[in-house]
Amino acid sequence: MTIVTVLVTVFCFGVIIVLHEFGHFIVAKKSGIRVLEFSVGIGPALFSKKRGETKYSLRLFPIAGYCAFEGEDTDSKDPRAFRNASVWKRILTTVAGPIMNLLLGLILIAVFLCMDTAITTTTVNGFHTNELGESVASSDAWLKPGDRFVSINGLNIYTVTDISYALQNDDCYEFTVVVEREGKEVTLENVRFFDKRITDENAKVSFDFYVEGAEKTIPNIISYTGRGFVSTARLIWISLRDLIRGKYGFNDLSSVVGVIDVTTDIVAQSKTLHDKLMTILDLMGFITVNIGIFNLLPIPALDGGRLLLQFVEAIRRKKLPANVEGTIHLIGFAVLMLLMILLMFKDVIHIFNR
Repeated sequence: MTIVTVLVTVFCFGVIIVLHEFGHFIVAKKSGIRVLEFSVGIGPALFSKKRGETKYSLRLFPIAGYCAFEGEDTDSKDPRAFRNASVWKRILTTVAGPIMNLLLGLILIAVFLCMDTAITTTTVNGFHTNELGESVASSDAWLKPGDRFVSINGLNIYTVTDISYALQNDDCYEFTVVVEREGKEVTLENVRFFDKRITDENAKVSFDFYVEGAEKTIPNIISYTGRGFVSTARLIWISLRDLIRGKYGFNDLSSVVGVIDVTTDIVAQSKTLHDKLMTILDLMGFITVNIGIFNLLPIPALDGGRLLLQFVEAIRRKKLPANVEGTIHLIGFAVLMLLMILLMFKDVIHIFNR
């Protein structure tokens, strides 16, 4: 892990935060809502400058950011206060941050595809072979070159990442695979994926085949950008579902410190500058979509929690009292901050122990 890699990773996080808060900021400005402060980072201010009615701040810990609006959780006589704006202006202002993250994710996926040597498809091209050219793959007993994956154990396959996820995260060694073969869908039962050269007895599943590369045409880039976005968003929802079901525990979660640590390690393993850049694009695309979706969860203090209350207000045509709404978000913020501190403490200990 080099200091340059860490700084680049932190900078990328900063870009994600700035764009998220800029979404809130620009829609609020266009809606006539008074923005008191636009902050990148939290904690003590390293730099701040007031221009017009808004103070712009850079704070010590670049793990989050915020836009402070006049009368956001309190009653205010200012006609441009947040709570005095129409509910639809407040909804648009609130949702603009996550939307910026999701749009950035789309852009990063598209840029990644444009910079790659070819577009990686989900169509089988061939199987692993030994020095004599003989197949050492188990899956060639079921699959044929030209087969396009449709689903694995019920999981629809959009990208090669979906294939890897399906093979590595199901607790089984045999899979039900649906492929498109010569224009027809074919269901294959009890498919094994294993490279026979692997001697590790615990490795019962492996990627024992190759997939085709597609030409980088505009239609292909548009198509696979959409596929990549859907795949990433779905993977995040699946992870959240598995977390709720207890498949993952506290030790499987990471704070921003842990994410930066893992990201820098992965980037450092890339050999060339091009590979490092590709890795950063891939990871930051995943992270920004993750942040966008996570912020839309109906949890107090998150954008999704505010959206939920705003939609309830739109339906009831009646605002919650400012003190009640403020208390709800304060409790949510306190719980999230406590969780963040505990995760950061865990990740810092892990780094020092390593």
